[in-house]
Amino acid sequence: MTVTEITLTINDITVTVPQGATVLEAAHQAGVFIPTFCHDPELTKFGACRMCVVEIAGIRNLPASCVTVATEGMVVHADSPAVQEARKTVLELMLANHPLDCLTCGKSGDCRLQDYAYLYGVKTGSFEGERHCYPLEDDNPFIVRDMNKCILCGRCVRACAEIQGNSIVEFTNRGFNAKITPAMDVSLAASDCVFCGNCVAVCPVGALQEKRLRRAARTWEVRKVKTTCPYCGTGCSFDLNVKDNKVVGVTSCDGDVNGRALCVKGRFGYGFIHHPDRLTTPLIKKNGIFVKATWDEAIGLVAQKLGQVKAQYGSDALAVLSSARCTNEENYLLQKFTRAVLGTNSIDHCARL
Repeated sequence: MTVTEITLTINDITVTVPQGATVLEAAHQAGVFIPTFCHDPELTKFGACRMCVVEIAGIRNLPASCVTVATEGMVVHADSPAVQEARKTVLELMLANHPLDCLTCGKSGDCRLQDYAYLYGVKTGSFEGERHCYPLEDDNPFIVRDMNKCILCGRCVRACAEIQGNSIVEFTNRGFNAKITPAMDVSLAASDCVFCGNCVAVCPVGALQEKRLRRAARTWEVRKVKTTCPYCGTGCSFDLNVKDNKVVGVTSCDGDVNGRALCVKGRFGYGFIHHPDRLTTPLIKKNGIFVKATWDEAIGLVAQKLGQVKAQYGSDALAVLSSARCTNEENYLLQKFTRAVLGTNSIDHCARL
C-alpha cells in the first residue's frame, strides 16, 4: 500500500510528511519546537490547551497544531509575534488561577507550566479575580492530588480511559467551576481507582504527584536507572529514581513493552528494596536457628536434600514451581533441570501478579 506524502513549510523549513499528519507532527519532524500541554502521542488528540497554536497562511485565526491536519503547500509560522502573544496570554490565564509555590512544589524542575513561563517571560498573571481553593487530597498511600494546580489539559482523563480502561475521572461543571474528578466528586481513595499511577505519569504540572517520591527528593537530585519490573512476566520497563544510592521512587520511561503504562505494583511497590526485613544473603538452619551462609553452601544443601528425596522416594516425590518473574530462558532451563536431572514432569508455574 502506497502512502501518499505531502510537503509543507514550517518556519521556512521544507518538510515532507505522510498524508494525515498534523502540523505538530510535521514540526517535530522538521525540528521546530512547539510547546504543548494537552497533547500526548499515546493519547487521542484533544486540542484543548491552545498552547500549540500556530499561524498558517490563508487562515484568519490561530489553529491548534496538534489537531490541524497538514496539507500540501501549507505555510506555517510557529514563532510569529501573533503566536508568541497568544501563548503568553494562555500562560497568563493559567497563572491567574494557579498557586505560585514553585519553591516548595515537588514538581519543580519537571513542570511544563514552569518551563513555558520561563521560556516566554511570563512572571505573574495579568488577570486577577476569584481563585479556586480546593483541599489537598492525600488520603491514599500513593498519590497527592492538588486540583488547585490542575490546568484542565485532560491528559489524566484520557490516560485513565484509553490506557487503563477504567474511566475513573472525567470533566465536570463548566467555565470557572470546571474540574476533573471521579463520579460524585469523591476522592481517588473513595472511587474505584486502582492506583496504577498512569494519570501521574502524564500530568504536565503538579496536580498529580507520587507521594513518596516527591517527599524524598527533588527532581534534579535523582539519578534515573532504566530497568525491568520484577513483579510479573510482562517485562515492563521503568526508571528507578536513585538518590544517595537508594531507590526513592519509580517513574515511567518509554518502555518497549508498556510505553509509560505501569500497574500499581510496578509503580509504587518498591518499598521492599531497602526494607530492614529483606533477606540479602542465604540462610541455613543450624541447631534450630537460621544463620547466614554463602550461595555455594545453600545451593549445595539444596542439591543434597533433593538427591536424598529422589534416592529414597523416587523422582515423582519431587515437584517444581517456576516463576513468571523469570525470563523465558531461565524457565526453559528450570524445566530442563526438572525433567532431565530430577526425572519428573511435575513442574508448574505462577503466571500471575
